[in-house]
Amino acid sequence: MVALPFLALVVGLLIGIPIAIALAVSGLFGLWLVTGNLDVVIATLAIMPYNSSAQYILTTIPMFVLMAYLSSSGGFARDLYTAGADWLAHIRGGLGIATVFSCAIFGALSGASFAAAAVMSKIAMPEMRRYGYSEELAAGAIGVGSTLSVLIPPSVAMVVYGLYTETSIGKLFIAGIIPGIIVAIFLALSINIWVLIRPSHAPQAYKSSLSERMASLRRTWPSLLMIVIVLTLLYTGIATATEVGGIGAFLAMIMGVARRRLTWTGAMEAFKGTLRTSAMIFLLLIGANIFGNYMAFSQVPQHMAAALGEMEINRWLVIVGIIVTYFVISMFMDEIPLLLITLQVTFPVITSLGFDPVWFGVISMLMICTGLVFPPVGLVAFVVSSTANADLVKVYKGTSILMIAIVLTIVLIMVFPGIVLWLPSKMR
Repeated sequence: MVALPFLALVVGLLIGIPIAIALAVSGLFGLWLVTGNLDVVIATLAIMPYNSSAQYILTTIPMFVLMAYLSSSGGFARDLYTAGADWLAHIRGGLGIATVFSCAIFGALSGASFAAAAVMSKIAMPEMRRYGYSEELAAGAIGVGSTLSVLIPPSVAMVVYGLYTETSIGKLFIAGIIPGIIVAIFLALSINIWVLIRPSHAPQAYKSSLSERMASLRRTWPSLLMIVIVLTLLYTGIATATEVGGIGAFLAMIMGVARRRLTWTGAMEAFKGTLRTSAMIFLLLIGANIFGNYMAFSQVPQHMAAALGEMEINRWLVIVGIIVTYFVISMFMDEIPLLLITLQVTFPVITSLGFDPVWFGVISMLMICTGLVFPPVGLVAFVVSSTANADLVKVYKGTSILMIAIVLTIVLIMVFPGIVLWLPSKMR
């Protein structure tokens, strides 16, 4: 009987019912099965939507989303790519490395891997094609680089994880810095090895003068300044996550207007996009909390944790199983609904096994990164293919090769958890 709501949820998702609705309906169905009391179902439906959304801390979400949209409308992506290309294009594979770094930084500002992939496909792909780069390498750099938006602060996915698990958002942001840098370094090395083995995939492009490099670098200061301000405020404890989101959104707007990049039309689109995205996230939170209420009544997570304890399975085997599950599901689902669906089961299990919630948050983000670009689905791979008009098989080939960098990072932080936890432990 306990499995029926899960079956209803899976069926609902497969037939195309919106995820938030599928979560809510299957949760209410589960409550009715467990309690046998329709009054409990009605009371949950009456109270849960308000309790799930009327919390001050949730204002963090629209603030970071607004910062993301204003950054996108402000034209920061092209500045980042131009600077990276000017400094690295003369190296074989340099345009690919520049694409990875610019996608990662813009993805952090845009707050969504799909947005970063769509925008950077239009900017980077034509340039790399023009200089003879293979579609596999170009698409792989764009796809994998864009997924780093879920790991590098300020990540909306990390905000949702922190809010839902009551884990410090500031610590999550800071914890993602070193793993994000490691992934970027591994990606650069992967591209270097790729073009060393297959030089035809990345001919040398051009060498910009020092004055051109400095000029393009100066144009990136708004993007870099926002990231530095966000991280500094969070690390020092000067401002809360909500306040930092508001400051970031305000700075993105001021900088866009001051540089005459942010038009009235662009600003209105940013506000509309923020409303749509925030409403979607809040609906997902409501649906997830209703389903979570059913989980609390049925005690499924507690039973799972107790069963695992009685079986005396090595806790690292449990983590590996969870990682594989995340990897599979993330191929078919965006990061936020994936987190809200899976955390109801996985989070109580990992905390009962003694794993750090911040460490698990970073692991979750990395697994999402892999699933978003890996066949047979890989939603970001679809975005790159359609936006850049690239062959999907070549996109998959490129992302699969470069995804090795993310896998290596996962293994590294599993062996050395301190890589993730050192910086958060130094926060005030």
